[in-house]
Amino acid sequence: MHLFYSPNITFPEHTLSPEESIHCSRVLRLKSANIVFLTDGKGILCKGKIVDPDPRGCRIIITERTENYCARPYHLHMAVAPTKNMERFEWFVEKATEIGVDIITPLICERSERKRCNTERSERIAIAALKQCKRAQMPVIQKALTFSDFLTSGALHDTSAAIACCQADHQRIPVRHWMEQAQNRIVFMIGPEGDFSPTEITAAIQAGCTPVNLGPSVLRTETAALGTVFLSAFK
Repeated sequence: MHLFYSPNITFPEHTLSPEESIHCSRVLRLKSANIVFLTDGKGILCKGKIVDPDPRGCRIIITERTENYCARPYHLHMAVAPTKNMERFEWFVEKATEIGVDIITPLICERSERKRCNTERSERIAIAALKQCKRAQMPVIQKALTFSDFLTSGALHDTSAAIACCQADHQRIPVRHWMEQAQNRIVFMIGPEGDFSPTEITAAIQAGCTPVNLGPSVLRTETAALGTVFLSAFK
């Protein structure tokens, strides 16, 4: 199954982007009449037949269309502090795409060692993961937001929201117990290596977030974030 990504699929005939066309015709060496699949990353999966394997614009006739392909029964928004080593955050983006997540927001916190995030690079990693694992839903990678801007962005509206923190000053619920009670629209906040600050935790609680703990171990940011995505998949 050869899967190509096209954010705006046209019917009944679609032309791949130059980048995807080169991959199709020169890398994979696919020919006319070969069967391929397309996704827009928003849940649509199409089956089609190549009619012109031009590397400048490969043309495909769409023969089948499936909406909400392998749709999940929940909506998951992960707000995660980018790690100092960006490769670790990008690893999280890749694996979260494979398992299934709807939105990823890089979260700039008081104790963040990294204050910037290359959204375009993260999107390219997500697209590659989408194609590799044959999914049809790609997460929206948002631009980085400060912690305070995230709380006031409207992202928490009509959701079950949680903030994972290590500090024992607040009464924290085990994440499994919280997940069992959460509704199907979930927002989960994961902080930097030094944890959220007391001020941030208080602000999140006042905004409606529930403090949760992820177990006795102190986890790396990307490990905590991916573990949460994995738990959500079995909600």
